[in-house]
This record gives sequence, C-alpha cells and structure tokens, in this order.
Amino acid sequence: MRPFLLLAILLFPGTLPSAPADQPKYNVLFLISDDLTYTALSCYGNKVCKTPNIDRLATRGTRFTRAYCQGTYCGPSRASFMSGYYPHATGELGYRNPRPRIGDRSTWSQHFMNNGYYAARVSKIYHMGVPGGIESGGHGADDALSWNERFNSPGPEWKARGDGETLENNPDGKKPAVGGNTFVVVEADGDDLVHSDGKTAAKACELISRQKDADKPFWLGVGFVRPHVPFVAPRPYYKPFLPYSKMGLPSRIEGDWDDIPRAGINYKTSANMKMDLRRQRKAIGGYYASVAYMDAQVGKVLDALDQAGLTEKTIIIFTSDHGYHLGEHDFWAKVSLRDESAGVPLIIRVPGKKPAICHSFVELLDLYPTTASLCGLDVPARLQGEDISKMLGNPSHKVREEAFCVAPMRKGFLLRNRNWAYLQYGEDAGGGRELFDMVKDPGQFTNLAEEPSHARIAQSFQHRLAARLQTIRTNDLGIEYGKARPKKNK
Repeated sequence: MRPFLLLAILLFPGTLPSAPADQPKYNVLFLISDDLTYTALSCYGNKVCKTPNIDRLATRGTRFTRAYCQGTYCGPSRASFMSGYYPHATGELGYRNPRPRIGDRSTWSQHFMNNGYYAARVSKIYHMGVPGGIESGGHGADDALSWNERFNSPGPEWKARGDGETLENNPDGKKPAVGGNTFVVVEADGDDLVHSDGKTAAKACELISRQKDADKPFWLGVGFVRPHVPFVAPRPYYKPFLPYSKMGLPSRIEGDWDDIPRAGINYKTSANMKMDLRRQRKAIGGYYASVAYMDAQVGKVLDALDQAGLTEKTIIIFTSDHGYHLGEHDFWAKVSLRDESAGVPLIIRVPGKKPAICHSFVELLDLYPTTASLCGLDVPARLQGEDISKMLGNPSHKVREEAFCVAPMRKGFLLRNRNWAYLQYGEDAGGGRELFDMVKDPGQFTNLAEEPSHARIAQSFQHRLAARLQTIRTNDLGIEYGKARPKKNK
C-alpha cells in the first residue's frame, strides 16, 4: 500500500479513500423483486418462464451466478443490505428496519443523500407486509431517514377480480381465495395498472422522467412485490403456462429428508401444505406468471431510463431479497438455507463496463460499498460488505472465497464455497448440521455432516462459522450480544 494511503487510513479511520475527484457521480437505479428465485429467470437457464426484460439487462451488465442474500426472508435481508451490517451484527432478525440499532449511521440510500443525491423509494425496499401492507398502502417497516421522498403502491392483491384458487391447505377445494402468506393463484381481470407492481413501474418512470433535467444525481429504489404470494397477475401473463398440467416438477428422491436434522426441513412443504401434484403444478404456473408480470414492469422502467437519456449515466442493479423453493426437496417458499432459497439473482450494469458473467462469490451486503466506490463517494470503513467493483471489469476477480447467510427463524447458518455447502442450526450446532458436496451433489440430496469420512471437513466448517460470527460481532455498534433486548411497556 502507498504510504499516503496508509497514513490517510490511520488518521481518518471512519472512511476508506474515495475515488478520484473527476470520477462521475452516476445515478443508482436499484430494482428488487420480492421472493424471486434465480431459477425462474431465463437468463439463468429457465426454459419455461421467459423474462426478456431482465435478460436484456443481463446482456448489458454483469450477471453473477454465485450471489447470496444474508437472510432468507424479507425483514433481516433488507435491513442488512440497507444498513451495511450482517443480521447478527445489528440483531435485527425479524421484520423491523435497522434504525434502532444503527443510530445516526447512514443507510445505503442515506449515504448517497448525504452526498448530494436525491434519494427516493417506490414501494417495498425495507420490509413491508405482503399482501397486508400492499392492501393498506402503508409504509410498513420503512426508515423515513433514508429518503427525500417515498411512495407506496397499494393494490387489491388476493381480492383482485378474476379467477382465484387457494392451493395451500385446501385439499377439498372448498376454501375460497384467502389473504395472508398463503399460496393463492389469481388470474386477474384488468390491466397492469390495477396491481401494485404496475403502479410502482408507473411512478418510477415518472420520477426518472423528472430527473432527466435535474441538477443532482439520484438513488432510486424500485421495489416490486411479485412474485411474493399471492400469485396475482393479469390474465395475459398466465397464457404461456396453461394448462398447468404441463408444468414440470423438480427431481425428487425417496427418503430425501431421512439424513437431515428436523430444523433443515422447511416450514412449508408439499405435505404440510396438503398440495397434491395438480396444485403443485398450478403453484409453479402461478409463480411464473407473477414473474412474467414483474419482468414486464422492469422493462417499462428500463425503457423510461433510455427515453430520458440517462442509461449511460446510471448504475442499474437487479436482484431479490432472497430466493424461493418451487418444490425442490418438496420444499416451498423461503427460509431454507439450500441454494434455491439462499441464492439470489444479481445483475449489475455500469456504464462503460463490458457485459460479463461472474462466477465469484458475492453477497447483497456488498452493494452498498460497491456503489459508493463506483460513484466516487467515501466508503464508510464500518461497512461489513466488500467492494466488488473490480469484478465488473474483470469477472475472474475474487473478493470472497465463500458466502455467509442466516435463517434466524431456524437459528440456521450457511457457509457456502465452491466445493461445499455447510448448514448449521444453533450457534452450538445443537439443532444439527448439514454438509453437501456441491461438485458431486449440486442438488444437495446427500447430507455428509455426520459421516465419519467427512468429520474433519464438517468440524472445520463449524470452527470457521464460530470465527465468522465473532468477526461479525466485532463492530462499532456497541451491542452486548447474548443479552435480551429490553421489553417495551405496553
């Protein structure tokens, strides 16, 4: 390291050196889909669900094949990438925003706002209950300090007019379409603007058009709620997936759960949801229709950026807060630490950078320091993510050897590298362990954690996990870990 850089870091430990002063302050357009598995996108290899607009972005940018969230459900994941801290640093493992634990430290968008950017969100960036929060049109667990402006996109959700069916816990078919976190498919009447994501795209397009002549750059977060349940989309988006009987189901093996701990069985399964094969196929078709609808809204936003002449001035990011199971291992939905749930799609397009595919490990936590670096802003040294900007010009570049993710609902932890996926339940592994050979067993069917032949590998991962948690908890937040948060008076 150059002497003056070392001196700067020693004298000013709160920040890392910024980029050169003549570096352009790009706009940042952050597009995030809710509950989206990378396996549903055609640019990631899906042959049934076509996503031409996300594919268009992938052909322009860098598509990451080993991107991982830091929490396998909405609340902790979003609080993490917006705050710049791992969930087990802030202790925000549920459905709140991180503000009470980070104090006056700047969130991702707030850091840009403090550096002269206009910062706005449309719909769900921090946690917002779906469908309840979308029906009411409220702010959910949003952080007001993160924005100059914020906009919500109410929609009818499961109450939308059309043909609806509850698939979950409805074996006799007598239950009508219902609300809540429930597998419901609604082939809806009306056009895109009837629903939340259509309104979100329209507002985002309006804000982009407004910014084309603005005197300051923008950080715009656009949060789409599909394909989160209920699977609701206008009827035309269902046509490619009808009849549902043609929807393929993932490969399964007899006794798949026999060698995994109880905590490793997901909270939603084909068995406890009482979904027969017909309903499973319809669930996949409904999910794909929701993805297709969301993809169309992404296209509208990208078109608006082109029309405003801002594409070559804007960093564009597309991702999801976590992945989703579509019947793999007879698992459905999120929470699990298997690749379908912990892995996320991630595409980053930076003006002037050549399109590429990157197979190195990255985390959603890396987005905050990376965009700050690319825009010539100081990168706060406290951030727990890594600057992956070099990967965008050199996709073979490595920053991480492995990814770290948690499933607080199961007290679960994941360490994932090229060769192995190690899952542990409880900080002392009291809930069990899983170890999968990702070279020989990419489908994660055979748990090797308790096999004598793999005892040393499993033990090594257990020690590394403990060390990782200690590193995560060594930070500037001043939190005493292991102590319960004081209860509020009712």
